[in-house]
Amino acid sequence: MRFGNVLMVVGGALVLIGALVRLGLLSWFGNLPGDIRIESDSSRVFIPITSMIVASVALTLLVNVAGSFFRGR
Repeated sequence: MRFGNVLMVVGGALVLIGALVRLGLLSWFGNLPGDIRIESDSSRVFIPITSMIVASVALTLLVNVAGSFFRGR
C-alpha cells in the first residue's frame, strides 16, 4: 500500500473519531468503572486503567483484522 493511501486512511479515521467526540458519542470513555480519579484541594490525578484496556483491545483487534486483510494480497 502506498504511503499516501495510508495517510488518507489515518486522516479519515481521525476525522471520524473527531466527529464521534464532537457529537458526544464517546462521552463514556474515561468514565468507566476502574478509572481512578483522586482529587484534593491542590491537585488532581486521573489514571484511566479500564479505558486504556478497552482502547488496547479495540486497537489490537483493528490491527489484526487490517493485517490479515492486507496479508492476503
